[in-house]
Amino acid sequence: MNVSSLNSTSPGSRSFAEAVYKNVIVTVLCIAINYINGTLIHTFRKHQIFYSNPRYILFIHLVMNDMLQLTLSTLLHIISYTLNTFSVSSCLLLLILAVMATFNTPLNLAGMAVECYVAICLPLHHCRICTVRNTFILMSLIWFVSSLSIMPDFFLLLATEPLSFFTSKVLCARDFVFRSSYSLKKRDASHIVCLVLVWLTLLYTYFRILFAAKGAKGDSKKARNTILLHGFQLLLCMLTYVRPMFEEALLFLLPRRHADIRFASYVFVQIIPRFVSPIVYGLRDQNFRKYMRRYLLCRVIMRKNHLENNAVSDMKPAVS
Repeated sequence: MNVSSLNSTSPGSRSFAEAVYKNVIVTVLCIAINYINGTLIHTFRKHQIFYSNPRYILFIHLVMNDMLQLTLSTLLHIISYTLNTFSVSSCLLLLILAVMATFNTPLNLAGMAVECYVAICLPLHHCRICTVRNTFILMSLIWFVSSLSIMPDFFLLLATEPLSFFTSKVLCARDFVFRSSYSLKKRDASHIVCLVLVWLTLLYTYFRILFAAKGAKGDSKKARNTILLHGFQLLLCMLTYVRPMFEEALLFLLPRRHADIRFASYVFVQIIPRFVSPIVYGLRDQNFRKYMRRYLLCRVIMRKNHLENNAVSDMKPAVS
């Protein structure tokens, strides 16, 4: 093999190499974030103090939802690079779950903000309102409301598209599958209504906690900071809805970097926001941090003892 053949690569080989490293980056980030979230879920399951507390139940629901959303978006990203087109029937299942998981996040944040508000402003009613049973009812309502954002489009698709469409192959993206103008308008309207209601909920709970009784000064300050972080999470969620306009602006400035712009916007919109949820409770929350540290230290000590025992067993024949 001569040197010139190594230095000169065809456009096809460059696109293949580009697809490989982009998919590797996305997959590594997905595994890393899901590993952190999986550790949080494991810590939650191991200690009763968490799964008997509505606040932590809502948080773990958010973490599991992030894992589902991240896994599906990564899978769709890999499919778009490797297969380009995908079976409509299989794509529908992935898209419906991905849309519902994306829609769940702001609703879950609103539920967590309301729980903070009840704990600070209505402490005498907290045990009666924020029960484990009511928390699971709220989670069921979140999934029901999120289904309303996509299931009407699915039924419209069944009514308007011929049977051959469901056996064909398309680019697995929402706009290419749900092609009706009604679906596009309903999608934008549902996003606006959802975000407005969630923002109003966050603002209302934040200012009510801000003017809460001075007797709960320390708790109210922590609750306000938590709601501010929920607001930051919501801002990151909103990137999903402004992503097309953001990409169009960058494409106007850099028309030759179409693939790089799409990849960068995908990473910042779909992957990076998934880092926030573990930070809010996994690192900030004292209880989670304490139990996670205990679990990790236990694993490190067990590993160290295992290595020491192996070293001792290896030295015994030499001593004898």
